[in-house]
Amino acid sequence: MAARLFDRLKEAAGPEWTGYTRHEFVRRLGDGSLPEASFRHYLIQDYLFLIHFARAYALAVYKSDTLADMRQAGASLSAILDLEMGLHVGFCAGWGLDEAAMAASPEATGTLAYTRYVLERGTAGDLLDLHVALAPCIVGYAEIAAELTADPATRLEGNPYRAWIEMYAGEEYRAVAAAEIDQLDSLYGRRGGEARFPDLARTFTTASRLEAGFWEMGLKLLP
Repeated sequence: MAARLFDRLKEAAGPEWTGYTRHEFVRRLGDGSLPEASFRHYLIQDYLFLIHFARAYALAVYKSDTLADMRQAGASLSAILDLEMGLHVGFCAGWGLDEAAMAASPEATGTLAYTRYVLERGTAGDLLDLHVALAPCIVGYAEIAAELTADPATRLEGNPYRAWIEMYAGEEYRAVAAAEIDQLDSLYGRRGGEARFPDLARTFTTASRLEAGFWEMGLKLLP
């Protein structure tokens, strides 16, 4: 059986992938030692991040050649705008963060870097380029949460970040990640060819590095 595109991209990314998925921010989420100020900073930037993610899926609708791809992108766009944003705002409220204040917050450099990179790859490239740029976030969060759940060093009891870990380790989000992996394979089968793989690997690796920068921004409260 041929290797899945996501697994090949992850292997090609090497240390950039592990630098993202095993970043100190992630480790400290797991053991509960992450400063709460760092988590709040991350939550604010993640709110701003989701706005641009919605734009990326709007772009995916435009870049789609088939109704099936349009429906997949449209469903993701609707899920972000109608469900995920609301859930995120509710989660942030539990951390004392008001939506109006978050919306008025300036974007940190790490947020600007990754979101604009995703949009640039989608604009300059095709639907496959866009999904490869999105994949480290969509699938990466599921893998991070799964690793944390399986890690003996992770402390769930009394961990203020337990809800975050369990949200991304849960069945619903695992299904989102699995659907993205399937979509990558589908697009590669229709739009791929081995000649494209090096460029796709570079996109995935860069996106993984920028995701690590997003963690670093949260950990160090970088503007």
